[in-house]
Amino acid sequence: MRVRVRLGRGTIAASLALAAALSLAACGSSGSGAGAGGVLHIGTTYPIDSMNPFVAQADYAYVSYEYIYPQLVQYNSKLEIEPDFARNWSTSADGRTWTFHTVPNAKWSDGKPLTAADVAWTINSVIKYKNGPAGQWAGLLEHMIGASAPNPTTVVIRYSTAVANVLQHMQGMSVLPRQVWAPYFTGKGTGIKTFQNVPPANGQPMVSGGPFELVQYKANQYALFKRNPNWWGAKPKIEGFGLQFFSNADAMVQALKDHQVDFIGEYTPPTAVTALKKAGFDVTTTPSLSMKTFIINTNPHKTTHRELLNPLVREAIEYATDRQQIIKTAWLGLAAPGSTIIAPADGSWHDPNINVVPFNLQKAGQLLDQAGYKMGPNGLRIANGHPMQYSVIFPPDERGTGDRTFQIIQSDLQKIGISITQQNMDDSATFNAISAPNSKYQTFDMAMWDWVPPVDPDFMLSVMTCAQLGNNSDSGYCNPNYDRMYARQSTLLDPSARRELIWQMQQYIYSARPYIILDYPDIIEAHSPNWTGFTVSPVMGSVNSLSTQTLLQVHQG
Repeated sequence: MRVRVRLGRGTIAASLALAAALSLAACGSSGSGAGAGGVLHIGTTYPIDSMNPFVAQADYAYVSYEYIYPQLVQYNSKLEIEPDFARNWSTSADGRTWTFHTVPNAKWSDGKPLTAADVAWTINSVIKYKNGPAGQWAGLLEHMIGASAPNPTTVVIRYSTAVANVLQHMQGMSVLPRQVWAPYFTGKGTGIKTFQNVPPANGQPMVSGGPFELVQYKANQYALFKRNPNWWGAKPKIEGFGLQFFSNADAMVQALKDHQVDFIGEYTPPTAVTALKKAGFDVTTTPSLSMKTFIINTNPHKTTHRELLNPLVREAIEYATDRQQIIKTAWLGLAAPGSTIIAPADGSWHDPNINVVPFNLQKAGQLLDQAGYKMGPNGLRIANGHPMQYSVIFPPDERGTGDRTFQIIQSDLQKIGISITQQNMDDSATFNAISAPNSKYQTFDMAMWDWVPPVDPDFMLSVMTCAQLGNNSDSGYCNPNYDRMYARQSTLLDPSARRELIWQMQQYIYSARPYIILDYPDIIEAHSPNWTGFTVSPVMGSVNSLSTQTLLQVHQG
């Protein structure tokens, strides 16, 4: 979920406030002052929706966790797992026990010891509540029994069966400071999701175990980070960085041109690429694991417009979706056609054999005829006594390219007798509307949104499980047969066998069509030539939730 605010005359004021805050923080931080590497100003249209990792959905929320919380391992730019808080690890002969040796003498930013016990406490606490308020992390703990810390630098994690992607899961799991979070992991755990987890009113930063600490945060406007003086790893070259949140991409691009920000990432608009290059900015484009989705409610308990549960209707909608036109018009060619819930940029897990139906309005109409939904007055088909007319929930994340995509889909669906309208709402309202009432997914019809998943396919596969209803599910899809496949795929240690099952799962979801995957957009980012050290991964971009590499080495050139 990503929440935006309107920016008008307040944009410049917010930018100046952020700049002043960054300068003050840099001067007050440890090290040799701002001149040592500068303070990096990052602009994005994807604001932090929550600093609570059991609630947040936004990309830059998870970027923030990457830099303020320890992870046992990290990805490098080649998408290989490498040591982080865990210096090394080993596994038992049966694959059910993993032992990690952590950095000695580490500290949290408040001076308290950061040890293997914090890792074990985090794991055991989340396991206790994984079927409730900590459910968003459930996929990371699949088949996990528990953890122990026999000494300050050793954590032992036990599984009920051997698991193929333990290290990938550990990269996605933040180690939480027990001294902050313990009061919320009590009783029914109701505080786990309500805890705001932002810098307190007394001006103290959040407790951090990573290279930076969050010192100031103003929802929907900015977040300010400075070096963590107790960071146990290599000192970042910059004194700090700030995130400034923009309501639209045009304002963000203009801020880069006006030197109010130094870097814009995630989805720099395709329409800005040529102009930014001509203006002397460094612009990169690279394939990503991201995907844009057209969502159709497939929950069998849906109470309204139940014709959308008819597979023929969902198939007809896909036949009426012109992916090539979307890529040409909305993305100016900087995207690839969508097919399955695993993007091809990963190079191994994507199933290339899925036969995506072509754009064919005649075929779409025939399928609706076959379903028995005949054309009625005003050019709309009639289903179960009412016109086939639906609202598409539309969060602010989809602005720009999403608006143009919607217009293309809307025009083509109208030609086959289906009317859709855009229902704009903020990100929190979007998820609430999709999952209503009470995580039962009974009333929404359609939505447009996106996913920016990790490298290993496990997370994206988990989104479609019944366990994620009310957590990560944005479609209401639930199928016990699929759930059994999901539970099994991570236990297949042979990569070929695991890949075969994951390909079957992709075909399963493609045929069910809770999503029509529209496209896989390129990562487009731009930065001032005055800065250097950005590490662009084939699928991650520079500033991401999978690796700390860029913000540890980036500096003024």
